[in-house]
Amino acid sequence: MSEQRVIPFLTFNGEAKAALEFYAENLPEAEVVMAEPYGTDNPHMPAEEGQRIMYGMLSLLGQKIMFLDMASQYPAPDFNWSSSLYLECQDEAEFDLIFAALSKEGNVMMGPESVGNIRKCAWVVDKFGVTWQPVWV
Repeated sequence: MSEQRVIPFLTFNGEAKAALEFYAENLPEAEVVMAEPYGTDNPHMPAEEGQRIMYGMLSLLGQKIMFLDMASQYPAPDFNWSSSLYLECQDEAEFDLIFAALSKEGNVMMGPESVGNIRKCAWVVDKFGVTWQPVWV
């Protein structure tokens, strides 16, 4: 059995592959583990939808995150800030790197700033609409 039994699952509307690649290129210790497109014979995915991802997985700092694209006829709701990925950073340099990558073409909702015993934190909606909370304790 896998150590990580609860895995975040992000559902996109055609941007899963781009998101996987962006995170793998811009976040530390991130790599695309799997990016399998829907098969051409899948009745739920019209051929004109192109290379949408049916099974995608990112490993980020040792944690798995699953990715999926929906067909345009069954769109997923937009992401919103009520759910976010909380990301603990080991040091200020890692925090700054992560914050810079996620905020590029995204929206900074808060920070970076210190809050209570937290040295630096932020709340960022990245260019794909996914909300992140990088934190350096």
